[in-house]
Amino acid sequence: LPIDEGPKQETEDETTTLVVDGNPVQMDKLGPVVVNSDGSISRISNWHEMTEHEQKNTLRVVGKRNQQRLAKLRAEAESAACAN
Repeated sequence: LPIDEGPKQETEDETTTLVVDGNPVQMDKLGPVVVNSDGSISRISNWHEMTEHEQKNTLRVVGKRNQQRLAKLRAEAESAACAN
């Protein structure tokens, strides 16, 4: 997913809004949320230790993987609903 290097907006609660593939993504100082293959969510534990370049690359990879995992989970839920 291409990352639009457009303006970042800081708010009072220390969240940042980035535009990723045309969609606004809000992140706090803990970094992006990771969607695990079972549908649970987690954070990247060393986000605050990464360089800006590493964070951008990680955000790109995690964003793409999150979309793929969510699509798969939705499809599985839909097929389970149709089976019932």
